[in-house]
This record gives sequence, C-alpha cells and structure tokens, in this order.
Amino acid sequence: MTRRKITVAFISAIVVLTVVIWGISHSIAQDKKSDAPSASAKVATPTVVTTAVVSQELNRQMRLPGELKPYQDVAIYPKVQSFVEWIGVDRGSAVKRGQLLARMSAPELTANRGEAENRVQAASSQRLESESRVRSIREQRLEAIAKLAGDEGTYKRLKKASETPGVVAGNDVDIAEKIVEADRARVRLLEENEKAAQAQVHTFEDNEKAVSNAARSVKDIESYLRIIAPFDGVITERNVHTGSLIGPAMGANMQPMLRLQEVSHLRLVTPVPEAAIAGITRGATVNFSVPAFPGETFTGKVERIGQSIDPKSRTMPVELDVVNTSHRLSPGMYAEVAWPEKRPQDSLFVPPSAVAVTTERSFVIRIKDGVAEWVDVKRGATVGKPGSDLVEVFGNLAEGDQIAVRGTDELREGTRVSIKPAAK
Repeated sequence: MTRRKITVAFISAIVVLTVVIWGISHSIAQDKKSDAPSASAKVATPTVVTTAVVSQELNRQMRLPGELKPYQDVAIYPKVQSFVEWIGVDRGSAVKRGQLLARMSAPELTANRGEAENRVQAASSQRLESESRVRSIREQRLEAIAKLAGDEGTYKRLKKASETPGVVAGNDVDIAEKIVEADRARVRLLEENEKAAQAQVHTFEDNEKAVSNAARSVKDIESYLRIIAPFDGVITERNVHTGSLIGPAMGANMQPMLRLQEVSHLRLVTPVPEAAIAGITRGATVNFSVPAFPGETFTGKVERIGQSIDPKSRTMPVELDVVNTSHRLSPGMYAEVAWPEKRPQDSLFVPPSAVAVTTERSFVIRIKDGVAEWVDVKRGATVGKPGSDLVEVFGNLAEGDQIAVRGTDELREGTRVSIKPAAK
C-alpha cells in the first residue's frame, strides 16, 4: 500500500512539472511576440536633412591693417663742415623742387678756391708760353728750310757749271756743299727742338687740366654750401638754426638738418595673408579708412607687390598709391584696409553646420544612393551674414552633391538613410 502511494505521488509530480515548464515556455513566446515591434523600430532607416553643395565666386572683404608712408622721404645732411648762414624753411613749410632751403659758409673753402684758381692761371700761363715757343721754333724751322732750298739750288748750279773746266773754281763748289750740309743740320735741330717744345706743351696742357679739375672740385664742394630741394614736398623736421656748426653724418644717431617728405602722393603698405595673395590684382582700387576721419572712406590703387612671403608673419607686403592733394592724410597714419579676397576660379560652399570636426579629421557627410559617405574637407573663407552664412570647403566634392545639413560622427559611414531636403 505504501509503495502504491509513492508511485502515484511520483507520477503527479512529473505531471505538475510538465505543466509548469509549458507555462513558462508559453510566457516567453508571448514576451518575444510583444518585443518584436520595438526590435523592428531599432533597425528603421533614419531620415537626414540635406542640402546641395553650392559653387560660386568668392568675393568678400578682409579687414587688414595698413600704414601710410610718404611717396618720397629724404633726410638732408650737410656734405661739408660749415656754419649755417641762412635757413629759409621750418617744420611744415611747403617747398618746390629746386628751391633754396639753406645756405652755409665755410671760409677755408673760399681760400682753397682762390688758391686753386691761382694754380689754374699759372698753368695756363706756362702752356701759353710753351705754345709761343713752339710757334717761334716752327718759324725758324720754316726759314731754315727756305734757306736750305736756296743753298741747294746754288750748289747744284755751281756743281753743274764746274763740269766745264775753268768756269767755276773748285773751292766755291766745296763751300756751297758745306753750306747746304749746315742748313740741313740746322733744319734737323729745329725739328727736334719743335718736337721737344710740343711735348712740353702737352705736359703743360695736362697740368692745366689737372689743376682745372682740382679747382672745379673745390667749386663743386663749395656748391654743397647751398641746400636745394630735390622734389616738391613738405619739411617735416628741422634740427638746425642760423649759426649752427654742422658737418657730414658720422653715425646712425646723428640728426639730419632737414627732412623733406612728399605728402601729396602717399604709399599705403598693407600685409596680405598668404591665403589671400592669389586675388591680388595690380591696378585694383581698394578702400580704406583712418581713425582721424571716422565714417569716411578713402581709396588707393594697387601698384607694387612684394612677391615674397615674410616667413614670420606669413604675409606679403603690398603697396597702394594714394592721391593726397588735399593733404588731409599724413604719413605715419594707421589705416584699416577693406581688402577684396578673391579666388582665380569658383569655390564650393556648404553651411558651417555641415562640417564635422573630430580630433582626427574634418569632413562632411555626402548622401549618395541613399548611403552616408564621409568626405574629408578643409575649411576656407566664410561668406554671408550670420544665420545665412556659408563656408568655403576644399575636398572631393562637386557642385550639386547632397550633404547632411548637420555633420556629426554619430551618423556612421555606410549607413542607409532617407533624404529630406532642407527648407530654403
């Protein structure tokens, strides 16, 4: 009886265990069916707002610093040590080219000039005396030649007549021959004397030229005592007065007598960044402003390009010519230049939010055939107004490519997406 109860209890336990297992399995199956919609939701295709890559000309203005400089600037120093006798200009004086600015005096130069002139006169007298001697010797030589010709004729006639015996004494023929030889010797002597005298004339001429050059040099040095304006301009610095002892510049710290600057025509020097030098155009008109005249715009014309990049600032100096006939602008003023930045060809532009930046790369997300693709780019200039601006990009893009308006590394490369065009 006990064994039967045990068997019945064992069978009942097996039945209960089977029912419990079936219930658990059924519950798990129901849970899986209820979770199926959420799983399918996880693999749903995301929607990406896109916009098209735009190609257009880059045309914006950069604000660059600049400095106005005189078109010509010269510091005037005396060339000889002297005293200021008279000075007719002061700071701010407008002068014309060739105008006398100052006059100096140097007594020792006057004495040197007188001595040089005396040497010139002495050398000239020696030359004239030597030329007179040459003329005298030449006249004597011509007389001797004439006498030689006459004596030779007489000798020839006597010699011919002596061929007839008893007509002419032989002694007379010998005397005539000796006279001819003496005449020839005299002619040769006078020719040599004339050559020597002519050589002496050349010597005196060279000496006269040398002393004349020396006298001219003294006069040239004396002309340095007059300071003449080399061009039209304005005196911007004066450091001497009447009676001042002045001399040539002997060091970098020595102040000039005067400083003359051309201010009716100015140079505007501005450093253009390396990234913007491709748009430099010779002859282009550029606007600028100065703090002295707020709200007013001036213009300059690009004339000189440095053609060399400063390795420290990575900029190229560019000079603009500025017409300043009104003299409102002054050398030394700082200017703010509205520099036009251009490219040789059209550039590609995207919204700034489309460019994603990570520690490793900078990219935009291009949607091609419904698949996200990361394209590496480099940023350039920004154009437009805040809220509607565009940024220039350089990379493997083309005009019209569809890109995500919001670039983010959360949208992985290769993800299939659906496109929603951005509102214009």
